[in-house]
Parts: sequence; C-alpha cells; structure tokens
Amino acid sequence: MSTARSDEPPRAWQRMLSGRRLNLLDPSPLDVEISDIAHGLARVARWNGQTYGDHAFSVAEHSLIVEDITVQLKPDLSPDWRLAVLLHDAPEYVIGDMISPFKSVIGEAYKAVEARLQGAIHLRFGLPAEIPQTIKKLCKRADIICAYFEAVELAGFSEQEAGRIFGKPRTFPLDEHGKLRYGLTPQPVAKAEKLFMERFTEIEALRADATNSKSTPAAG
Repeated sequence: MSTARSDEPPRAWQRMLSGRRLNLLDPSPLDVEISDIAHGLARVARWNGQTYGDHAFSVAEHSLIVEDITVQLKPDLSPDWRLAVLLHDAPEYVIGDMISPFKSVIGEAYKAVEARLQGAIHLRFGLPAEIPQTIKKLCKRADIICAYFEAVELAGFSEQEAGRIFGKPRTFPLDEHGKLRYGLTPQPVAKAEKLFMERFTEIEALRADATNSKSTPAAG
C-alpha cells in the first residue's frame, strides 16, 4: 500500500545510475552526468525500435553519425560546436526518442520539457544554453541526412518514400555504393555506450587544447 500523501504533487524527478536526481520541471546542470547520458542514449531505440538487425539502432549511434556528418559538411567546425552536435539529442536520455508524428500530437508541452533539459545539458558542459541558429541549421541538415539513410537502410523505407519525407542528399560525399561511408550497423548497447563516451572524451580533449592555445602567450 502506498504511503505517499494524496495532496503531494506528483514526482517530477528521475533517479540516474550516477545517483543524481534530475528534476524535469527545473533541471539543474549540476545533476547532469555524461555517464548517464551515454548509458541512456545507448538504450533508447530510434524509429521506436522498428529497424532491421539483432540490436536496436540507438540514439547514441545516431548522435555519433550526425556529429561525423556535420564535420564532413564543415571540417573547420570548432570543438565546442562539435560537442553541441554530439549532444543534440541528449535530452532523450530522460524523455526517450518520440517519433516526429507523436511529437506533433503532443505539441508545445514536449518542446518545453526538451528545451529545459537541453539548456541544462549545455550549461553542464560549458556551452551556451541556446546555441547559434547557424549551428542549429547545420546540425539539422546533418540530422536529416542521417535520417534519410536510416530510413532506407534500417527502417524499411523505399528511396522514393524517404526522399519525399526527408529529401534525398545530393551534395553530400558518399561511398562508391551511394551510402554513408561507415554504414549503419546497429550495435549492442555496451558498445554503443562505449563509442559515445570515447567520442565525448575525444572532443573534450580538443576543447581543452583549443582553450590552452588561446591562453598561451605567443613566443617573441
């Protein structure tokens, strides 16, 4: 029998494996941990799990590919914005990956929760709560390119159907078979989590190098 008082507000926080308690109504950057993000995203399935393969294609894997595509589109992208792109779907470690049609049904309530979480995540890792529109547009372009190939290679869409919904990429470098150079192979959750953490660590090292370069006086 529950001992919770009936007049108490419903619980709005989630306990993470790190021990943090993240309040969805007022998320604090102090309660955001990259280990929780990597763990969660590796276990959240894209396309509601409706993909081919022995494993779900995770949001962690999607995030890695979108970051890679973004760097191909803009090779001089700064480490800060590379991190922002890697974390573009990070709120989904809390709220899951709702397919676009369902987001349309829910509307503004979903967007408000997502925006609060995204802002807290950015601040936790030293990024602006709101990133520039140019970076958002670049990330969105990479996201759509990735979604097209996921739809065709993993989710059972024909090229024609995926092209109508996402637009077929025409000016993006592909391999000799017209596919993404690394392919789309759903990974076991432990590997997806590991790969996400490795990319995060790599980008953080680049950010540290960039900061040190700016703070080092020029020889003369």
